[in-house]
Amino acid sequence: MVQDGIQLEGVMFEAGSSSSRSSAPMRAVTPELTEDDLALDRSLRPKHLDDYLGQTRVKESLAILIQAARQRGECMDHVLFSGPPGLGKTTLATVVANELGANIRTTSGPAIARPGDLAAILSNLDEGDVLFIDEIHRLNRQVEEVLYPALEDYVLDIIVGKGPAARSIRLDLPRFTLVGATTRTGLLTGPLRDRFGIVFRLDYYTPEELADIVKRSAGILDVAVDEEGALEIARRSRGTPRLANRLLKRVRDWAQVRGTGDIDEDTAARALSFFEVDALGLDALDNKILELLCVSFGGRPVGLSTLASALSEDPDTVEDVYEPYLIQQGLIMRTPKGRQATGRAFEHLGIKHE
Repeated sequence: MVQDGIQLEGVMFEAGSSSSRSSAPMRAVTPELTEDDLALDRSLRPKHLDDYLGQTRVKESLAILIQAARQRGECMDHVLFSGPPGLGKTTLATVVANELGANIRTTSGPAIARPGDLAAILSNLDEGDVLFIDEIHRLNRQVEEVLYPALEDYVLDIIVGKGPAARSIRLDLPRFTLVGATTRTGLLTGPLRDRFGIVFRLDYYTPEELADIVKRSAGILDVAVDEEGALEIARRSRGTPRLANRLLKRVRDWAQVRGTGDIDEDTAARALSFFEVDALGLDALDNKILELLCVSFGGRPVGLSTLASALSEDPDTVEDVYEPYLIQQGLIMRTPKGRQATGRAFEHLGIKHE
């Protein structure tokens, strides 16, 4: 739309869409939201705090903050959720809106390319709405400057005209709550981070918490899964609910075609082994990295570029996609001389470490 000589173009994208995600290899164990996950992910998402499993500390804090805001009849402070992908940041944003009884407007940092895009979104909010910005660390700096007064004073400053005739117009905005989500807290600018009154970091889930999520999702999907079957899926899910739900879907398909349709521990283990997800949640690419470090390079330190060449991958992909989980599991380590396999990696592969 055009307002006072300025074109305000609002571009809205569903959080987690391919437009807002960096490209990553299509792997069974990637925590990134894939196109295959979208319909399933939405159907399994909890709508209220009572249905949300795990993240106990965050849930208890949110319950108090939401109840206090509702009792005062005020908007909740702006909220920032951080943490690795797939842990439920988008889901929590929806839960917050539902608990507040508010509408939620969803977009992503890369989708807001110009200040006019943000101005259009903000000017279309209603009183008490929740605005969710996924990957908020990827906001353009000029867009951030427009966002600051909106967060602090609920006003929108617009420059009309050009050159000496330019003038500033201040528009009042309805009071709203911004919920931001980021996987890279360190990339947030200090001024933006300081404008969030509530900040939570989401942690990886325990296998027991993931097993509860698997059982809940299985009930929604009308799949019979026992305690041990759910736990087997959970143990291979890298502490990530999104991955647990994805693996449940694959095990369901395998059990339907190769088994009885019910999921027990043996069925889950055989199905996930068929899809090359091992007991530690590693896939074929992860194990190839370990084999290169342990066997091809004899356990010696290997430079990132050398390792990437051996994998026929880009060094940034190796560093950002493959390495983090292997390091978290204590299977490889970064040394001044390069990447090196640990004793646990040799043990995992069944190779004697000299």
